Amino acid sequence: MLSQIFNFKKWIVTMGLAVAFTPHLGATSYHSSLEKQSVPTADEATKANEAYQAKDWPKAAQLYGHITSQQQENGRAWYRLAVSLHGTGAEDQAIAAYEKSIQAGVPLGIGEYGLALVYASKKDADNAFKFLQKAAQDGFSEPDRLAGDQELATLRSDPRFAKVVEQTAHNLKPCAYNPQNRQFDFWIGEWNVVTADGSSPAGDSKIELILGDCVIQENWTSAGNIGYSGKSYNTYNPDLHRWEQFWADNSGGMIHFYGELKDGVMDYWTDEVPQKDGTKLKRHLQFIPSGKDQVRQFSQGSTDGGKTWHVEYDFIYNRKK
Repeated sequence: MLSQIFNFKKWIVTMGLAVAFTPHLGATSYHSSLEKQSVPTADEATKANEAYQAKDWPKAAQLYGHITSQQQENGRAWYRLAVSLHGTGAEDQAIAAYEKSIQAGVPLGIGEYGLALVYASKKDADNAFKFLQKAAQDGFSEPDRLAGDQELATLRSDPRFAKVVEQTAHNLKPCAYNPQNRQFDFWIGEWNVVTADGSSPAGDSKIELILGDCVIQENWTSAGNIGYSGKSYNTYNPDLHRWEQFWADNSGGMIHFYGELKDGVMDYWTDEVPQKDGTKLKRHLQFIPSGKDQVRQFSQGSTDGGKTWHVEYDFIYNRKK
């Protein structure tokens, strides 16, 4: 599902497909009459795009009809032809164009959502829900369109609609609903950080969710006037089935950790990394929650392959009130 959603969003960004419109009447068949005309030019593609963006649906349908007659594998043009035909009220032709767009590579969720709008306009609720459900299953991730597209107005009171909205919201922010991605949420917040013995302040840290709740970002500033600060980016890697942290600071340092949540503790390790003195340093970093308002951050290092370990630092994070 994550890969479907990624491809879905990438296609929207690169192709610029989304457009809202108000359907008009006057169905006309353009495609068969245009098949024998000349190959479309760059100027024609520009004019087609201008008509599409202006929501001049009859003109856009004519231009994209000609383009698709000459470029059968142009999924973007087929999709825009379908939207334009729907805009003129030519629903059956729009259905055929949406089906062609999917065959030519338009992501399933996009094409299926378009089909759902057409069937909703035809007052065919069952087929509209069939394609809404398919679109949601195949990565459609625009809940705002579900709320705003007027073709769906009569469907929103149906219990099936709420389930489509829920799945679409999950598609928009998949990490927010994935249990693995939520394992490190105990660290989120704003913290006063002290040494483990409580004798002196160590710094301040703000831990926050970014990038659709897929990444936990650390913003660290050391105590005093030493001017040291850094950030870490923590995310669950679904391909390797592990957590990873990338730390970078304002002194040019960088550390890559990887690990897992084990017995409630986020348990990170590094590979053996060559040091300037010729040794190889392996690190073991743990985040140990103690209730909702305290986390211990305990770092150890080894230069003998893990036979012996020395403490690098031992901090207590106390949640700011």
